[in-house]
Amino acid sequence: MWGSTSLRQVKNKGIFKPRFVAIQRHRERLEEKLPYSFYISDEELLVPLETYLQKNKVSVEKVLSIVYQPQAVFRIRPVNRCSATIAGHKEPVLSVAFSPDGRHLASGSGDISVRHKNWVLCIAWSPDGKHLVSGSKAGELQCWDPQTGKPSGSPLVGHKQWITAISWEPVHLNAPCRRFVSASEDQDARIWDVSLRKCVICLTGHKDGITCVKWGGDGVIYTGSKDCTIKVWETSQGKLIRELKGHGNRVNSMTLSTDYVLRTGAFDHTGKIYSSPEEMKKVALERYNKMKGNGPERLVSGSDDFTLFLWEPAVSEHHKTHMTGHQKLVNHVYFSPDGQWVASASFDGSVKLWNGVTGKFVAAFRGHVGRVYQISWSADSRLLLSGSEDSTLKVWDIRTRKLKQDLPGHADEVYAIDWSPDGEKVASGGKDGVLKLWMG
Repeated sequence: MWGSTSLRQVKNKGIFKPRFVAIQRHRERLEEKLPYSFYISDEELLVPLETYLQKNKVSVEKVLSIVYQPQAVFRIRPVNRCSATIAGHKEPVLSVAFSPDGRHLASGSGDISVRHKNWVLCIAWSPDGKHLVSGSKAGELQCWDPQTGKPSGSPLVGHKQWITAISWEPVHLNAPCRRFVSASEDQDARIWDVSLRKCVICLTGHKDGITCVKWGGDGVIYTGSKDCTIKVWETSQGKLIRELKGHGNRVNSMTLSTDYVLRTGAFDHTGKIYSSPEEMKKVALERYNKMKGNGPERLVSGSDDFTLFLWEPAVSEHHKTHMTGHQKLVNHVYFSPDGQWVASASFDGSVKLWNGVTGKFVAAFRGHVGRVYQISWSADSRLLLSGSEDSTLKVWDIRTRKLKQDLPGHADEVYAIDWSPDGEKVASGGKDGVLKLWMG
């Protein structure tokens, strides 16, 4: 088996209809609520307060806690049509990822191609958009130049088994991006420097294969493993800081409340281009601090034990909330870009929505008739996308808690999905070896 990573320039094609577009935008502005949403007991307040009090028979003597949350000032349209079907992969597409600015798309598969002599299991863009790294079943890592689509140098070797996950050092900590961490079934995580082209630190301590890894905004690395634990590491010497225990089975997925700003760095919906790494670092730091606010970075983990845990690792090694309700393993967990929600995808066929601050259960999205493999958020945190064994993608509306769009089209199971950070398009891939682009 050989593997491939393909890199594509994504261009929007379509007939421009000025009048229709203007009417559509005007209608969306009218539909748009105030830039703040209000919540009582995790339920959005969509009626006047007086109506709510009367309907719920709330005593005027009672103190009512109303939480307000700023909403995105921009609005993402739900995707509703397949705009391109890209054949080329001869084997299942296992990973898809848009670049931080949304202008390029990379996909990883297990077919006969140039570089990897094995299946490409994971891919990751540096948050400054200058590098792409892919990890293979053979345990090799390949750096790519996104401008040319060609490999930059020979593969990085060191891992003894397949690569399970890759995460880059945030650009607000270091610009231009140089370091990334890879996790492997060989029980180790390795920090690599793309300029030196070598492994600089090896993180050793897990008793079983590492399944997921995150490089946090505070500069620490989190590794989740089949040994049921999550380990927290500092990155100057690779020392273990703490261990998060609680899961009764393997950890499959982790997400940080800051995931979106860590992924996109200085890039936002305005499409601004930066002239220097220093400027990029400064803007990325401002975006990170604004997103994080006064509270600590939050981590949610999902496991084969059917449950999730909400952690605040900088504060305590004990979990904040144990989130139960799924009937089968939790395959993927993902914080919304605004950090307000956490979504979880499970082999029980459901997607669940949780409060991203308290960990409290909010809603279940049912509609898939097979295992749900992956989820992805729209940049404005208003829509959630899911991909399933049932060969469909589904778009869910967070405010109404209902199905917004059903997207059939794949001939088989959908393994990998990504909503571009600029919100304009969705990519999906799966068992049929086809890469699809969806637009609004």
